[in-house]
Amino acid sequence: MTALTHSSTDEDVSPDEASPREIAPPFVSVVLPVFNEVEALPRLVDQLHKVLFDLGHEYELVFVDDGSTDGSGDWLDESARIRTDMTAVRLSRNFGHQAALQAGLDEARGDVVVVMDSDLQDDPRALPRFLEAWRAGHDVVYAIRTQRKESLLKRGLFFAFYRVLRAVVDVPIPADAGNFGLLDRRVVNHLRALPERTRFFPGLRNWVGFRQIGVPVERLSRYDAVPRVSFWQLLRLAKTAIFGFSSVPMALFSAIALVATLVFTVGSIVTAGVWIAGTPLPTWTATALTASFFAALNALGIAVLGEYVVRILDQVQGRPAYLIDHVRRADWPGKRSRDNRSAPVAR
Repeated sequence: MTALTHSSTDEDVSPDEASPREIAPPFVSVVLPVFNEVEALPRLVDQLHKVLFDLGHEYELVFVDDGSTDGSGDWLDESARIRTDMTAVRLSRNFGHQAALQAGLDEARGDVVVVMDSDLQDDPRALPRFLEAWRAGHDVVYAIRTQRKESLLKRGLFFAFYRVLRAVVDVPIPADAGNFGLLDRRVVNHLRALPERTRFFPGLRNWVGFRQIGVPVERLSRYDAVPRVSFWQLLRLAKTAIFGFSSVPMALFSAIALVATLVFTVGSIVTAGVWIAGTPLPTWTATALTASFFAALNALGIAVLGEYVVRILDQVQGRPAYLIDHVRRADWPGKRSRDNRSAPVAR
């Protein structure tokens, strides 16, 4: 069995300090955001059912359809109507992966909640190791992605992103740790109560603290060659991660302003020396260079400030992160019902 890798965050404790849980098998919720993945869903449900059935746990699969247009929502509705282990949540439109994930956390009823993608890249066979770490006393178990199957360019971008993010954020975020992982119920309740409208789940998961541990999990290939998240969506998520968990952009702008001041001072001295030496200079040279230089700095400063202002506006407006069209959950006579959620959280 692959060894567990412990997180290095300040809130963590060592595995030896985590107290083992001596309780009955937990009720497991698996939250899966879906966007145009109808071809993968039957295989995914079969894989999850086999793993969870073999474990002997009571479980539910909470699928959140994020405005799919390929029939994913209809397939989920029909499956939830006839399967007691499935819940289908359909949002009113496409709100984005992070919002769909949040909707799933709000609907999940388990003692523990597993978060994973629906494109078959997250391996369901990792769930027994997640539960083993949870029973050992850890509240958060996250997958450390290994052996990624994407292109060399994409792997390089992801590698760079996680290292840069780890270097600039105020609370360190583990490298190569995406959404895939397990959360104890009390961690889920804390995450649900956070007021952020624009969310970066791995950052918030790490911010809440508690006992966290990483488990190396091979990143599998997509079932098709058409990623559902575009480059610009990934870029927007990266901006959310950096601006939501770091003040470095503002500090960087201050450093650039200091460098600009030094460049201007040195340039002025050199220009004055050349003029004193009697070498003629075009009258527009110094003015044009100085104006262009500081105009670029102003534009950079406005862009950085604008990112923070937009996020403040989004928070102040108070619009919900998502809207639900309907929820399908088969409640057959005699079905056991377990709901561990705290009081409803206003979204």
